[in-house]
Amino acid sequence: MRCPFCGEADTQVKDSRPTEDGSAIRRRRFCAQCSQRFTTIERVQLRELVVVKADQRRVPFDRDKLARSIRIALRKRPVDDERIERIVNGIVRQLEASGDAEISSTQIGEQVMETLKEVDPIAYVRFASVYRDFRETKDFRNFLGAMEPPK
Repeated sequence: MRCPFCGEADTQVKDSRPTEDGSAIRRRRFCAQCSQRFTTIERVQLRELVVVKADQRRVPFDRDKLARSIRIALRKRPVDDERIERIVNGIVRQLEASGDAEISSTQIGEQVMETLKEVDPIAYVRFASVYRDFRETKDFRNFLGAMEPPK
């Protein structure tokens, strides 16, 4: 593993331990060249996923982009970082387990919405407002009305 500080190719692993949910391994590394320390995370990747966008473009799946959008939806909500990581891991595992190498962006968005609906209703509405491209207050009203159980 290359040192991110000086570019030295030979770094040493000082400590390895699994993450809380056991889905990854955190490795604490040391660079003998510049004496800097850094952490890497190693995950199992079942297959290379490709996202098919609405305009039919194909782009590599970006786990960090998924995590970023979920973190934005959950910003200032009572959900800790470990739970967010478990949410992202769960969604990625479901996508990989689908058996398809190509996944539509719609499928990913719906999976995130389904998960956020169970985790935090505010984050669910925040994500939906971007994902479903709300443009006016009536879009929010209609969406929230559909969420309310009938009386």
